[in-house]
Amino acid sequence: MTRTSGYSAPCMRSSARSRRWAAVLALIAASGWLPVAEARDPIMELLAARGVVPSAAAAASVVGEPIGDSEGGTPNASTPGVFRRDDEPGRRSAALVYAMAYVGVPYQRGGTGFEQGVDCSGFVQVTFWESAGIRLPRRSVEQAQATQAIEPDALEPGDLVFFNTQGQSFSHVGIYVGQGRFIHSPRTGAQVRLERLDDRYWRSRFDGARRVIGGAASG
Repeated sequence: MTRTSGYSAPCMRSSARSRRWAAVLALIAASGWLPVAEARDPIMELLAARGVVPSAAAAASVVGEPIGDSEGGTPNASTPGVFRRDDEPGRRSAALVYAMAYVGVPYQRGGTGFEQGVDCSGFVQVTFWESAGIRLPRRSVEQAQATQAIEPDALEPGDLVFFNTQGQSFSHVGIYVGQGRFIHSPRTGAQVRLERLDDRYWRSRFDGARRVIGGAASG
């Protein structure tokens, strides 16, 4: 996998980010979540709206108020992460909400953006950086090295799942959604989408689970 420089030119980046966050907020609005001091967990509401988890599970989850920028709108380059929280699970949930806005974005080798498309590791990198301010390495194998190994039965939404798809360990990566599903950018000609871990193809190539801890900068 070729290493590329990080992000787009400022004007394109701003435009793409605005549309991306508009999509995120539209998805959350459609799920019925409102930014008040006590509200249902947006990620659970979003997943329930998409049929990933039961509605009852979403109704049982409550979170605190999200944090936006000084204008109360979309985040700028210096303040990534409109849903940042002090706790690790909250930051992973923020990344997962953000990742859902990429569903339908085409695969692009070396891509790291909404307009240009994304490859598997670029998708994970930009998701965690722009949603939670967590900087992960560019390549999937480096992302595995920079994160904490966990048992598969300990997987929680926002954790990373790795696969051997090219005869090499950790050659593919996705973000665990919950209920046995993950979101990823699979291959040339495909788009960012949800898959099941127990699908025969992915089950036979599963290479382990990792948890993003702290800033995770490494590699």
